[in-house]
Amino acid sequence: MLSITGLAKRHGPHQVLHDVTFHALPGRVTAFLGPNGAGKSSTLRILLGLDRATAGTALVDGRPYRALRDPLRTVGSMLDGPGAHRSRTARNHLSWVARAAGVPQRRVDEVLAQVGLAGAGRTRVGRFSLGMGQRLGLATALLGEPRALVLDEPVNGLDPEGIRWIRGLLRGHADAGGTVLLSSHLMGEVAGVADDVVLLAGGRVVAAGLLTDVTAGHASLEDAFFALTTTTEATR
Repeated sequence: MLSITGLAKRHGPHQVLHDVTFHALPGRVTAFLGPNGAGKSSTLRILLGLDRATAGTALVDGRPYRALRDPLRTVGSMLDGPGAHRSRTARNHLSWVARAAGVPQRRVDEVLAQVGLAGAGRTRVGRFSLGMGQRLGLATALLGEPRALVLDEPVNGLDPEGIRWIRGLLRGHADAGGTVLLSSHLMGEVAGVADDVVLLAGGRVVAAGLLTDVTAGHASLEDAFFALTTTTEATR
């Protein structure tokens, strides 16, 4: 389980997060949504140990990320695309990550095949299209066979076939008992895969719960998103 409780973050005089609290549960896909600047990236960075909170906690299976014994086996993440140096090949990048994390090298070929890059393992990352880079980022997230996935805009740059594929991947991970926390601006795709929704605006949670509850009274998730975030932003 991914647990965010009373999370606050301040950058100088600017309060980025205000008492953010929500949970992402096993067996479910949780969509983490909000406008640009709402605080989503700050929340995810704190959860993954890349930044520190001013107050509150962000825990993975009851522990801060930095305290996990095998982080790559516990939570796989993708925040900024592939995260690989442009001069490395896809295979070299994954092999290096596997060695650093104590993951068997057999997983390199397995995840390359899983994300549709089996024929591009020897290609340098600098030659990848945006969609191929996204697939490599997903391969890195899946390398340790983690119980939880934390993904920021994973469908960015993917073609329709790729979007359909990742929808099945995330649904399958959750249906097998895994936890998925997904941030995206593509409301239609999110609505097609999410069980739960957390909506952030102005650094505050403005709605959280079942997808059906958050969208109740609205024609779609997109309509609910604009209604709830526009009201919040207008009152800041």
